[in-house]
Amino acid sequence: MNTTRRIRCARTLVGALVGGVAAASAAVVTAAPAQAEVLPYVPWSSYLAGWTDEYVPSSDNDCVAGRPSCLKATLKEQSRIADETAASCSHNAVFARAYVRMTQLYGHTRDIDGYYEDEPYFNHVDAVFARYYTDAYYAWKAGDRDEVPQVWLTAFDAARDKRVSGTGDLLLGMNAHINRDLPYVMAAVGLVAPDGSSRKGDYDAVEEWLYEATAPLIAEFAQRFDPVMDDTQDPFGLGNWTLFQMVSGWRENAWRNAEALITAPTPAARALVEAEIEAAANAAAQTILASQSYLPLVQSSAARDAHCAAHVDEDPAVPYAFGQATAYGYAY
Repeated sequence: MNTTRRIRCARTLVGALVGGVAAASAAVVTAAPAQAEVLPYVPWSSYLAGWTDEYVPSSDNDCVAGRPSCLKATLKEQSRIADETAASCSHNAVFARAYVRMTQLYGHTRDIDGYYEDEPYFNHVDAVFARYYTDAYYAWKAGDRDEVPQVWLTAFDAARDKRVSGTGDLLLGMNAHINRDLPYVMAAVGLVAPDGSSRKGDYDAVEEWLYEATAPLIAEFAQRFDPVMDDTQDPFGLGNWTLFQMVSGWRENAWRNAEALITAPTPAARALVEAEIEAAANAAAQTILASQSYLPLVQSSAARDAHCAAHVDEDPAVPYAFGQATAYGYAY
């Protein structure tokens, strides 16, 4: 598969969007144990003494204080999942590796002088956000299903059962992490700086690199995991821009939902906001399942699995903004 073909990134993703994901996600606004793939897990926040989701610059905990060293701890934890799921060609490897790449790209932009107004704050956001995913994943792996949000159960189960395309696995993970997790994360870390100014500037700065990240990401996944991820021809002539608009819309909804969580006047009012967040994310997941599931008796993941077995160890052919990536590990 040549680079030009691989770089037709987001075609299948756009198909899912046109099929209804955007409509389902718009509703997010304000308002049996699996096979073991990884080693037994001790939640990383538990061995980082003093961990809290609240940003405390004076904390002895590097991640809570947002010190630069926290990024390597975050990448190490994410890569633990990404490397071992890739080695077995688990369908969970798609979102796991996507998350590593996004964190690597965050590290790249973080090292650009002046990119973020409050770099320590966003180092902390990055770590808390990652923990929501890793804790959900390991609880699912351990069979502790009551500890896993429903939208993550849908994503992880679909990957375990090889139910959806590579694009479906990616979208299910993105939906769970942005539409469901992100509002809680931002509400916990705080939306306002000590001087009363909004943190929205740094939150929105992330989107400056999200668009450019899409092309190499999908190229890598078509190369290593599922070759059809860049194959679908979009009849509407849409591409990365449309995918970016979907993600941007999800992130905006997440911020507004975080505001709603914080400003809820009573526990009952907050519970209502939480219920709306969960319901909308679950509805979006069902839309993704409907558009990305293999048709029984007609389609299967056999070709995808064979392709992964042959190519998963290859380093990505298309470089990222941070440089040439490797198949495993997390250097940036």
